[in-house]
Amino acid sequence: KRSSESSLTLFSHMELSLSHRLFNSSSSLPSLFNSRIKLSQTHLFSLNNHHQKLQFFTGLHHKLATSMEPQTTIPHAFDNGSSITSSETGRIGEVKRTTKETNVHVKINLDGTGVAENNSGIPFLDHMLDQLASHGLFNVHVKATGDIHIDDHHTNEDVALAIGTALLQALGDRKGINRFGDFSAPLDEALVHVSLDLSGRPHLNFDVQIPTQRVGTYDTQLVEHFFQSLVNTSGMTLHIRQLAGKNSHHIIEATFKAFARALRQATEYDLRRGGSVPSSKGVLSRS
Repeated sequence: KRSSESSLTLFSHMELSLSHRLFNSSSSLPSLFNSRIKLSQTHLFSLNNHHQKLQFFTGLHHKLATSMEPQTTIPHAFDNGSSITSSETGRIGEVKRTTKETNVHVKINLDGTGVAENNSGIPFLDHMLDQLASHGLFNVHVKATGDIHIDDHHTNEDVALAIGTALLQALGDRKGINRFGDFSAPLDEALVHVSLDLSGRPHLNFDVQIPTQRVGTYDTQLVEHFFQSLVNTSGMTLHIRQLAGKNSHHIIEATFKAFARALRQATEYDLRRGGSVPSSKGVLSRS
């Protein structure tokens, strides 16, 4: 019993020391980490019961983990015909875009777990959006209706515009992020390289040769148009380059997988940056 109490006392000092170091260094961390847990030493050392002490430290660990979760308010997006519908906190963007041709609702959580709920009315596009969620570890929710009785062009475009706007919202002032992402994804004989910069300056370089005009009912020309639309509203510099590939489905899917992983890299936090904007200009904004 004496040895157990001694261990708990040592553990108590370690917990207090860890908390002290975390909170004293919080000014150099991103604002999203800037939460504090107040510990009462009187309460801490008055817990004489072994079971009570263990419960206390379990609760403390939970509070520490919770305090490190992102708590950024969603900023207003620029006007591109979309409206903001979410009042949640965190790196979440939610957009409704309604035109005479389409009705689109998009929600993206950059700190998700890969949950995909996509129903655009275009099965192949939904399959690609599932890749974005799964390999980027984003939660992606897309619901769209459109004039697909004519063709998929308008729905494909407006879904991409809404996703770009949702990304713009979720990124906010872009403080503390890596900003750059680079990834090459193989899929059987296909290999596609994606490099991107969350620069605030929209630019697309699309060097991909898709050998067939369609995959299922999906017009493969719409792949480039999807990324161009997403780039325009998100303020992203995006380079996509095909290194190998003969099968159209493989080439397109490798493109979305590489894009997802590169975007994941770019949106993740760089702790060494301490919450500063990753630019020598001191600002990253949609031009």
